[in-house]
Amino acid sequence: MFEDEIIFEDDPSEDDIVFEGDVPDDVSGSAFFPDDALFNGMPTFVMLFFVIVIGIFLFSIFKGIGTWSKNEQSPRLSVKAKITGKRTNVHRHGGHAHAHEHHHSHTSTTYYVTFQFESTDRSEFTVSGHEYGMLAEGDEGMLTFQGTRFLDFQRNPSEEHTDA
Repeated sequence: MFEDEIIFEDDPSEDDIVFEGDVPDDVSGSAFFPDDALFNGMPTFVMLFFVIVIGIFLFSIFKGIGTWSKNEQSPRLSVKAKITGKRTNVHRHGGHAHAHEHHHSHTSTTYYVTFQFESTDRSEFTVSGHEYGMLAEGDEGMLTFQGTRFLDFQRNPSEEHTDA
């Protein structure tokens, strides 16, 4: 043996030498390389979240198209009916208030009217705000609709109020 030779009990190999800027394979649990199931599963979670959101969005679109198509294929019907109920559904959409900003919110109202037919069957239709305001519970007349789509309601002439 040589005189200057140093003998190590554990012989280091090239794999154990770490140069500046290199990252060893077995580094875990540090701040930059967390050994956490949540961190390691995050890409899968994010992808699953986006698939679910896109799925709900596509389902809503196809459901709307299906309802529209069904209404288009349905016959237009005009039947005697009586208004038995009215209701509204107010949706509140709020924004986030940030520092030095005002809180903004938006509301939308959906108007519903329930009609009872001579057969005592009832149907509820979504109507415009103008139609909702013109109709009153107890009004009788001719309801025109197509599938689930409200088209018109003509009050009986004897039911109309006159200014005297």
